[in-house]
Amino acid sequence: MLLEVLVSVLIFSFGVLALVGLQGSMTRAQTEAELRAEASFLANEALGLMWGDIKNLGNYDEAACNSHDPCVTWQQKVSTRLPSGLGQINILPAASGQGRMAEIVITWTPANGTPRRHRIASQISTS
Repeated sequence: MLLEVLVSVLIFSFGVLALVGLQGSMTRAQTEAELRAEASFLANEALGLMWGDIKNLGNYDEAACNSHDPCVTWQQKVSTRLPSGLGQINILPAASGQGRMAEIVITWTPANGTPRRHRIASQISTS
């Protein structure tokens, strides 16, 4: 009878360890999802800024961003909300010849050390 109790305690202990491991995995997955959602939100925010400031669209390009306050503020927001966050915007000619193409790339490095990247592109009509 004592042997049965020891075996049942052993099985119970393995079950508890498995649940603790599952909890850790769920926490990591939740954190990753939260960071991806934040990066997506920040990229869409940059697009909104550019759509609202079409006259100064060229100032959002990576080369000119440091001299345009809304772009600098957005980059600071990326660096504070994401671990090792970096936001870059490239303004390119659109393939159709009309308007411009905005490419937004946000990179960050979560706690596990594997760099992540979120990229969106949108055509912005300047006429």
